[in-house]
Amino acid sequence: MAWRSKSLRGWLVACLLCLGFWQLGQGAYIPAKAWLAQELMLRAWSRAAGGEEHPAPWPWADTWPVARLSAKSGEVDLIVLAGGSGRTLAFGPGHLSASSLPGGHGNSVIAGHRDTHFSFLRDVAIGESLVIEEVGGSKHRYKIIGIDVVDSRRGSLLLDTESPMLSLVTCYPFDARAVGGPLRYVVTAQMVF
Repeated sequence: MAWRSKSLRGWLVACLLCLGFWQLGQGAYIPAKAWLAQELMLRAWSRAAGGEEHPAPWPWADTWPVARLSAKSGEVDLIVLAGGSGRTLAFGPGHLSASSLPGGHGNSVIAGHRDTHFSFLRDVAIGESLVIEEVGGSKHRYKIIGIDVVDSRRGSLLLDTESPMLSLVTCYPFDARAVGGPLRYVVTAQMVF
């Protein structure tokens, strides 16, 4: 009788440990995927800087690096991919193709997930600098001039601007438990000449 009780307790402990490790793995999956993707994209960025046109970060990728974003005095360093599809944003911030390329005339729009790559937007402030580096090596400094929460059902971003602009967009609120939602956190920056 006593051995059955010990055996049952052992199985229960083993099951609870397995469940705990499974939960830890589920929680670590998305941040680990985001980190690994940035590492692979850094390699693709190096190939792009070396002259390779549209280098895929991994063999099945339908995107490529278009820029490098630095913020928070270099604490944030992200490779920006071409496109804003869900597949692209799962791996890193994406440049929306309807907007101008970073450094060009008009507004360049880059989107990212609030819980991975663009979580730093929660802590930026008006007046801070953002740096965008193009594949060719040109760097552009932007100064944050606005931070807004907008309803995506009622508003849109102005793409045709007089001066070169940069808009970083993510879902809002940052600590929401449900995915999606209509609110967007928009950080607007103007190129500093």
